Amino acid sequence: MINQLYSAFTLFLSLLVEAIPFLLLGVMLSSALLIFIDVDKLIKVMPRNPILGAIVGSCIGFLFPVCECGNVPVARRLLLEGMPTSVAIAFLLAAPTINPVVVWSTWVAFRDQPEIVIGRVVFSLAIAICIACVFSVQKDPRPLLQPVLAKRVRCLSSPSPQQLATVVAPSPTVPSLLQSGTYLIGSGGQPLRMDDLAAKTNFSASNSKYQVFLDNVVQELRELGGMLVLGSVIAAGIQIFVPREIILSLGQDSLTSILAMMLLAGIISICSTVDSFFALSFAATFTSSSLLAFLVFGPMIDIKSMGLMLSIFKPRMLIYLFALAAQLTLILTLCHSYFF
Repeated sequence: MINQLYSAFTLFLSLLVEAIPFLLLGVMLSSALLIFIDVDKLIKVMPRNPILGAIVGSCIGFLFPVCECGNVPVARRLLLEGMPTSVAIAFLLAAPTINPVVVWSTWVAFRDQPEIVIGRVVFSLAIAICIACVFSVQKDPRPLLQPVLAKRVRCLSSPSPQQLATVVAPSPTVPSLLQSGTYLIGSGGQPLRMDDLAAKTNFSASNSKYQVFLDNVVQELRELGGMLVLGSVIAAGIQIFVPREIILSLGQDSLTSILAMMLLAGIISICSTVDSFFALSFAATFTSSSLLAFLVFGPMIDIKSMGLMLSIFKPRMLIYLFALAAQLTLILTLCHSYFF
């Protein structure tokens, strides 16, 4: 029992060490979107057509090469800044796979099986686009988000003068920290209202931008880091205390091997930049279709990433994401096993 606890703690630390750099990268990109990038212009050039928006969102990963640990804070920032739902959801699902780092690592691992590299990219794109099109029906993302985040989503419609006065110029008789909203503590101990930052408050000095950037990085690391720790604890516990033989014994035919590798991908929660080398170790005993299922499903939905997503979405939304991603992965990989 002591040895199992020691192994679980070691695995937990390894998951954190592997994930934290990518989470930090994602948080920094998220804060850069808030402070240094004119999201208004970015949103204006984004296509409103659900299919085009889903395609564009799926390809944004080439601009922000982050894994499933780093894409969550970036997707959260896109949603908070008013990005179309189809774009943000497509980026959330596709970015861990559709980026140059992961494509290159997959090619290095499976250079003798290029169909796996091509299949991973094509299947990931297809699933992300389909799911993003489904959620594009929900024009306002606030019902999908956690209540705390829903209050911070930028209103895309023009606010009335009364609303503008309420948001920009709150009553001076009420202390700022007693008003509704989310705040950062800026330089000099002065509270900075996140709603004002999201509305692109004008900064009088350039160094104030960098201060707000750092403050936002710290805040998002606190919020998302806790969920990452929780997800890593669950993933490590399952890997150690549930015998892997139980999962591997299921892989006897096309259907059960695909299901087994999808289950393994959700449990292992390995980073998408290195998961192809992990999958390579099963190449001798599992079919190429089941390896594809592992490489496609894992970066989209695993225990660790679902813990992070829970900081953004309501649990019901995660159930929908999980069900759709699992069904589409199963259908596509079964078709692959039938034709190839």
